[in-house]
Amino acid sequence: MLEIVFLGTGSGIPSKHRNPAGIWLYYEGDAMLWDCGEGTQRQLMIAKLSFMKIQRIFITHWHADHWAGLIGLLQTMNMEGRKEPLYIYGPDAERFVGDILDLNYWGPRFEIIPKTVPHEGTEFVKILEREQYQIFSIPTKHSVPSVAYCFQEKDSWNVDIKKAEKLYGLKQGPLVGRLKRNGEIIFKGKRIRLEDVAVKKRGIKVVYTGDTKTCENLKTISKDADVLIHDATFVEEKYDRMHSGAKEAAKIAKECGVKCLVLTHFSRRYQNTKPLIDEAKKIFPNTIAAKDFMKITVKSKTNKFISFTTQ
Repeated sequence: MLEIVFLGTGSGIPSKHRNPAGIWLYYEGDAMLWDCGEGTQRQLMIAKLSFMKIQRIFITHWHADHWAGLIGLLQTMNMEGRKEPLYIYGPDAERFVGDILDLNYWGPRFEIIPKTVPHEGTEFVKILEREQYQIFSIPTKHSVPSVAYCFQEKDSWNVDIKKAEKLYGLKQGPLVGRLKRNGEIIFKGKRIRLEDVAVKKRGIKVVYTGDTKTCENLKTISKDADVLIHDATFVEEKYDRMHSGAKEAAKIAKECGVKCLVLTHFSRRYQNTKPLIDEAKKIFPNTIAAKDFMKITVKSKTNKFISFTTQ
């Protein structure tokens, strides 16, 4: 199960109802942030989410409304006695993280490890490998070096022990683990294939575009996503601003076979997001507007079914 909490859904300048960009993700004990705009640590506190649990922060680009919250967050982590290392990913991460740390007289008492992410070209790059999931990035098209991120849960198999015992006499034990690892085993002279006694659970896929105009790379990373969190600063794309609009986001979602489109990063000119949602739904009906503190829970149940809960 993946938990997503929107900590900031505005663009540029904070407003009364929208903080700048920040998204909390929590999966099987791993906590991470996608972007960290001004005031993110306060949003975490209001949402009753532990900033000390955050292991990794993924910055899409180095415009202040996507990273300025790092300054206060790192200082608070230090004062609270953090010991665990913190990894910060992003384009030119070594340079920018170093500049942020130079703003203080003394360095933190915990290790901060910058990880630079490629921001040119068309390659879909794996930047993190964990036992149950992977994180990918791809360059996007903005006024400064920028990337989109993808959380991809690995597929898994649930063995039906009753079926395995009925068909082959196979009971729960080490052989079942070997079957899941190898895909097949020989038992009592018979070949048992995993797909004969198990149901495949397709892994959850969630994509966050950051700030970007529409481009081919977005189609590459968004293909078959369960949730696409997309820049929708305006109703329509403004070419001089290097931002997508709600219409363009909807076109990407439709073309890429996305299950659910979540619009975010709204210009403060839109006190009400209805105009954006109305335009997007004409193209892609399953569209929602993110709000600060909105929570989405995504679960994988079978090879064909992903469930969503929005609060």
